[in-house]
Amino acid sequence: SPQRAAADTGPDGGWGWVVLVATIMVLALTLGFPSCVGIFYTDLQNEFHATNSETSWVPSIMTSVLHAGGPFCSVLVEKVGCRATVMLGGVLSGVGMAASSFTRSISELYITAGVITGLGFCFSFQPAVTILGHYFVRRRPFANAMSSSGTALGICTLPFLGNYLHTEYGWRGSFLVLGAVLLNCCVCGAVMRPLPSTKHRGQPLMKRGPPPSDQENERTRKGGCGRVWSFVLASLRKHMAFDQLSNNPRYCVFAIGITWMMLGFVVPLVFLVPYATAHNMEQSQAAFLLSILGIVNIIVRPPFAIVFNMPWFKGRHIYVFAWALLVNGLSNSICCIGSSFPVLVTYVVIYGLSMSVVGSLMFTVLMDIVEMSRFPSALGLLAVMESVTLLIGPPLTGVLVDNTGEYSYVFIACSTIVASSALFLMASFFFLDKKERAASQQGKPCAQPDPPRPAAADASHGCIYSGVPTEGGKNKGSPNGAEYITNV
Repeated sequence: SPQRAAADTGPDGGWGWVVLVATIMVLALTLGFPSCVGIFYTDLQNEFHATNSETSWVPSIMTSVLHAGGPFCSVLVEKVGCRATVMLGGVLSGVGMAASSFTRSISELYITAGVITGLGFCFSFQPAVTILGHYFVRRRPFANAMSSSGTALGICTLPFLGNYLHTEYGWRGSFLVLGAVLLNCCVCGAVMRPLPSTKHRGQPLMKRGPPPSDQENERTRKGGCGRVWSFVLASLRKHMAFDQLSNNPRYCVFAIGITWMMLGFVVPLVFLVPYATAHNMEQSQAAFLLSILGIVNIIVRPPFAIVFNMPWFKGRHIYVFAWALLVNGLSNSICCIGSSFPVLVTYVVIYGLSMSVVGSLMFTVLMDIVEMSRFPSALGLLAVMESVTLLIGPPLTGVLVDNTGEYSYVFIACSTIVASSALFLMASFFFLDKKERAASQQGKPCAQPDPPRPAAADASHGCIYSGVPTEGGKNKGSPNGAEYITNV
């Protein structure tokens, strides 16, 4: 019947549960995948006679492109929709990993595993979370909380799979099989059919903006260069919040702190397995450390997401975030105590707990400091800034290993970088809050950004990009349409 068909395709149920499962799988295959690259780190070094710095460019390029590809993904979703973009991402990531098994130099691996696979990951996971926003409105917080478990699921299971494939087939055979596994993103994308009633649910995913004026039309008619330049400027204004960077001190401080943090935040995941195996730990045990990290994230992320939505934490998110970041940074120094399995298990548990808090609050803090109308472009600019430090972080620490011959210096450097970024955020926001209170007492209250709107109130704005889904209220839409995603 028509009523039954509407229930099956409408939001908050029906086919939406299938889309939710598909989104969980996409996040597991994309965001969780870089964690298993460390299993093949030593093999890549020996195969291509590469230094630590040269080898670490592979996961760093992959992660950086995954973040920096947000603007390209936005344009693609606007042109062809979420479903086709997810499937294209699955093809790119699968072909990239399969082609990596035939590479003959480390530079070829940069292109196949780094650029092609990373771009495929970007094209898959962002639209997957986006279309989930179409299907769930009232239950959007629950759907986002469930979908966020996909990342932890990938971190938990892919190292096991990678270690098994490595034992049976070597790194080349493993990359070929993993490429076939990544093609399952196409299957997940195929079930993400667009809602027939999307046109009745408010504004489209991405607004094209007001029609150009006669003066703009005349200027773009002067030649192809002028048309391209106008398009570039319009895209930058739409997707990059440079105005927030120059006029909003809280956003400026947050963006600088997060960009500096990313220089060392994910590096331990790249070097943990090589560090363990260099100290005579079995490969299977070293891979199990990453799985423990994923298990910790699976268990604690959903409760943390619920707890931090309690009224008591309102206005305190940034300080809880900074304290968790400080603990995360200091936890890296545990690796300097020893390299035995119990010591490293203690490390990954503490690292995983603090990582979960950081991930749960990152976008909540961002929503607290920028207006919702500027949130998509503010997050887009932050993602591009992050991609720079994500790109150079592992190679720089690889140079450190090459010059010292010790992996322990990597964890000392990461501890210093992440802890210093936490202290910078604490001190800066404390100063800004003190300045704001002083101005308020003098009768000159500082301008505050608009508070985030409830998810239900944003339902009319169509589907959105949100961050790794449970990480702090990212289920809220905005008038500007699609939001970028970044991964912690």
